[in-house]
Amino acid sequence: MVRGRATVRDLRRQNRSVLLSALFLDGPLSRQELSVATGLSAATASTITGELLDEGIVAEAGSVESDGGRPRVLLRVNPAFGHVIGVDVGETGIKVELFDLAMAKLSAVDLPLGALEPEPVGALIAGGVEEVLAAAGVAASSVLGIGVGVPGTVEQGDSAVVHAQTIGWDAVPLEKMLRAAGVAPPLFVENGAKTQGQAEMWFGAGRGARHAVIALVGSGVGIAVVSGGVVQRGVTSNAGEWGHTTIVYGGRRCRCGARGCLEAYAGAEAMLGRYREALGGKRSPLDEPSALEALLASRSAVARRVVTESVGYLGAGIANLVNLFNPERVVLGGWAGLALGARRFDEIVAATSEHALRHPFGQVRIELGRTGPDAVAVGAATLPLAVLLETGTDPRSSHGHG
Repeated sequence: MVRGRATVRDLRRQNRSVLLSALFLDGPLSRQELSVATGLSAATASTITGELLDEGIVAEAGSVESDGGRPRVLLRVNPAFGHVIGVDVGETGIKVELFDLAMAKLSAVDLPLGALEPEPVGALIAGGVEEVLAAAGVAASSVLGIGVGVPGTVEQGDSAVVHAQTIGWDAVPLEKMLRAAGVAPPLFVENGAKTQGQAEMWFGAGRGARHAVIALVGSGVGIAVVSGGVVQRGVTSNAGEWGHTTIVYGGRRCRCGARGCLEAYAGAEAMLGRYREALGGKRSPLDEPSALEALLASRSAVARRVVTESVGYLGAGIANLVNLFNPERVVLGGWAGLALGARRFDEIVAATSEHALRHPFGQVRIELGRTGPDAVAVGAATLPLAVLLETGTDPRSSHGHG
């Protein structure tokens, strides 16, 4: 009997999930359209939407004319049911952004970062959360959850722990630090390339793809690999450390300590470092994004050589992804990836073609990311939303998520 009850409960939860996901990603939809889109019977779709309307998770969104009958009421995930917050812990600053459940941005704050010491980062995030809530007049109790995208890998256990070798973070208990700093809503900590990947898969250039690789090129380099619609994490969530695959045996020293990593050639920090060395070590007074824009715009022979080499290394790195994963789509994002792609996209594709096997290259479409420089924060904000869509229940009801 217990098994039977569990099966019925699981089926109900699955049906709620299917219906909510359709409404969020493709809504607003009528009950009839929902039934067709989800494969649920009209009676089941009607029963579940009735429950979700009663709970306030779903709301009416106007109506459309039907063929001869009464107008059909449209339904959507209720934007006012709650709020989500996305945090992007970058290497030069932290973004904190507040959204309603239609993913409309209500407030945002950019916090410059002098050093990536864990304690100041924890305090800055906590302060940023308070700031965006106050700016929008939103109570912390209405927040379904806070997603945090971080450099490095995240050990998901009772409480999220971050390992980011390139910035000197070794087993940093970020979730406990945020709790100690007064952050109350449910927390979801994930690698920033994976949160950007989720943003692109839900709203951007990855939408509709089942097999995709979303590349993040910023100060460093990372990827999210999506296979069969599922993000690959590996045994300890380390999958996606593309920046630390070897592109030149015995090559330049990477900040991770190894030699010849892709990140040592194609990341923004490495590109600017190589340019600086070529000029005799003179450091730019500009911040990293501005310095990269200046490098890309420069007509000097040295600048053009460094950029052309970096484009070649990046193309070779993407070709490795094409050969390894046979994706239908590769999306190039991250603030540095978007800056490079805006000026040198055709060259990046050409370099990929030159190094990839013909058949898998013929199956792939390479695109620039469409969710912009906020992609990591937007993707992080979807982490609590994903729990709502996957379980059909409010993340606040299982508050201890890690």
